[in-house]
Amino acid sequence: MQYREIGHTGLKVSEIGFGGEWMDGTPELTREVVARANAAGINILDVWMPDPTRRSNLGDALRDLDLRSSWVIQGHLGSTWQNEQYERTRGLAKVKPAFEDLLERFHTDYMDLGMIHYVDQTSEFEQIMAGPFIDYVRELRASGTVHHVGLSTHNPQVAKLAAVDPEIEMILFSVNPAFDMMPATENLDDLFGEAGEQSALDGMTPERAELYGLCEQTGTGITVMKGYMGGRLFDAKTSPFGVALTPVQCLHYALTRPAVASVMVGFTTPDHVDAAVAYETASSDERDYASVLAGAPRHAYVGQCTYCGHCAPCPRGIDIATVNKFYDLATMYDTVPDSLREHYRALGATASACVACRACESRCPFGVKIADKMAQAASLFGC
Repeated sequence: MQYREIGHTGLKVSEIGFGGEWMDGTPELTREVVARANAAGINILDVWMPDPTRRSNLGDALRDLDLRSSWVIQGHLGSTWQNEQYERTRGLAKVKPAFEDLLERFHTDYMDLGMIHYVDQTSEFEQIMAGPFIDYVRELRASGTVHHVGLSTHNPQVAKLAAVDPEIEMILFSVNPAFDMMPATENLDDLFGEAGEQSALDGMTPERAELYGLCEQTGTGITVMKGYMGGRLFDAKTSPFGVALTPVQCLHYALTRPAVASVMVGFTTPDHVDAAVAYETASSDERDYASVLAGAPRHAYVGQCTYCGHCAPCPRGIDIATVNKFYDLATMYDTVPDSLREHYRALGATASACVACRACESRCPFGVKIADKMAQAASLFGC
C-alpha cells in the first residue's frame, strides 16, 4: 500500500480508502471487511452515514480490532437520522446530537476530519461559512474534538470556494473520467442523467481543471468519492464512453489527478477489498485507462494530456506526464507560483532537455503534440 498526505494536514493515508456506506449487514461481516482492509494497509474511513446500524457496525469493528488510533476517520457534520431516515440539515438542534452519536458509536472522543456534509450550492456554502454552523465546527476544532476541517461536495464551484477558504483543509469530491467532463451542477442527479453521455463528447470542463490546480496550489487535499461512477463505468452499456473500465483503471485515473490523496471505495465483502487493493500490484497495462478511452466510441480527450504516462520512457529522462501536469497547472495563473516553479525545477530533467525526437508522440493514445508542449513548458518555466 502506498500512502499520501492529505494536503497540509500531516495525515498520511492509504491511497485506497474505505467508504463505509454499505456496512449495514451483520457485525461479523463488517468486522471481516475491516480486518481485511486493515491487513491490506488501508487506514482511512469515510463515515457520512447517519443510521445506527452502519455506525455501530464500523465503530465496534474498529474497537474490537483495536484500530481507532491508527485509522483516519472522516466523520460528517450535518448528516442526521430522523424518523428512521437520512436527513441532511444545518439545524444545530439536529446536527449536534447526530455528531455526538457518531462519536459514541465509534467509541472515541474525536474525529480526525470533521466534514461539513454535502454542500452542492454556492449560496449554501456562503450561508454555512457566515452562520452558526461554522461556529459549531470552530468550537469542535478548538476543543480537539475535530482535528481538521473538511467539506464534501460534488460541485466544482463549491469546491473551489472551499479550496481558497483557509478554514477548509481538504475536500471529499467526486472524481472519475466521466464526471470530469460534466459541467458544474447543484443537482447530483444531473451527473447520472442523460447529460452523462453527451459529456463524453465535450471534454474536461474548465472548472474541474481549475479546481485540481487550485487545490494543488493552496495545499487543499482531496479524497475521492464516486470513483467508479456508481459502478456505471464497469459496463459498456451504462458507461457514457460506450466502453467498460475496470476498478483498477478507475482508481488510476483518480489517483493521477492533482492534489488527490485517497479514493474511498465502497466495500460489501472482503473480496471487494481485494479487488480494490489489487491496484497496488497491478501492472502498467492493467492500470491503463488511457488506451481504453482512446478506443471508446465516445470520448473527447483528443489532444489532451491525461497524465497517463504512455509517453515514457524519454531518452533524456524527462518525466513528461509530470511536466505536462505542472505546465497545465501553471497556465491557470497570470504569474507562475513560486511553489509550483520549485516543484518543476526539482524534477531534475526539465522540459528544456527535450530534443524533439517525438518518439513519445507515437505512444500517446490521445495524439498530444508533446514536443510542442515541452517547448512551451521550457519557455514558461525558463528551463
